[in-house]
Amino acid sequence: MRSDQAMLDLILNYANQDDNVRAVVMNGSRVNPNIEKDLFQDFDIVYLVRDVEPLRQNADLVSYFGEIMILQTPEDMVSPSPVKRNQYVYLMQFLDGNRIDLSIVHVTSAKVRLADSLSVVLLDKDGSVPTLPPPSDRDYLPKKPSAKAFADCCNEFWWVNPYVAKGLWRDELTYATHMMNAILRKEMMQMLTWYFGVGTDFQNSPGTRGKYIKHGIDPELWVLVEQTYADAHTDHIWDALFVMGELFRRLAHTVAEHFQFKYVEQEDRNVTEYLYRIRQLPKDAETL
Repeated sequence: MRSDQAMLDLILNYANQDDNVRAVVMNGSRVNPNIEKDLFQDFDIVYLVRDVEPLRQNADLVSYFGEIMILQTPEDMVSPSPVKRNQYVYLMQFLDGNRIDLSIVHVTSAKVRLADSLSVVLLDKDGSVPTLPPPSDRDYLPKKPSAKAFADCCNEFWWVNPYVAKGLWRDELTYATHMMNAILRKEMMQMLTWYFGVGTDFQNSPGTRGKYIKHGIDPELWVLVEQTYADAHTDHIWDALFVMGELFRRLAHTVAEHFQFKYVEQEDRNVTEYLYRIRQLPKDAETL
């Protein structure tokens, strides 16, 4: 695996050799002072260029950076491809384990890309890139909920629970697990993020998809989070569903108390009792 310095040298050498590239910016976790470094961190790189077209679908550019394991170019993945004159992106995973996410961006769009609080200028040929503040994850901190956002999250969570229950009763695995993991989990993670924010005074980033939350909540609660993940066995999914309800309830009580919001106790009780009834309902039942 090539070293970090070798990769950075490669990135800057290409930019220095191509007069079209006027500046290089690095974003993401590699410039985040709060993140522990590891071997799986991507190089999130922006080339600010005069003309995007010469670097669009450019096989020589890709091969310059190394032997590709898999390549993705998001702008080419829709048919017909949308014409984005101001940018083109290469997501490059190399066989040696390194990865570069390279955005080719027209210099006129530089302001948008530089607005990211996790940005460091690596090269500026024209001295035109403004001085940036020290990188931080301030743009990625959780936002405090409004009373309505909190109420909507609670309502959606308890509203969707019966969908999972009827899917399990019907033995519709894909339907039940989709409702649980795509919708219920989304609301659970939102409440978990607010809970994490309360505990950290909304000054710590939960990370993409909550990947840092484990380190900001009580271990006891994290055990419950783990128990919300089930296999394909119906009984195990039911168990995970009830754990998810218990976890959501505990998180919501804390968030509600902190912000002086009202938690929907009656909806919680009504739905939970309904779930218990459906779990015990015989498969040949014709009425509830």
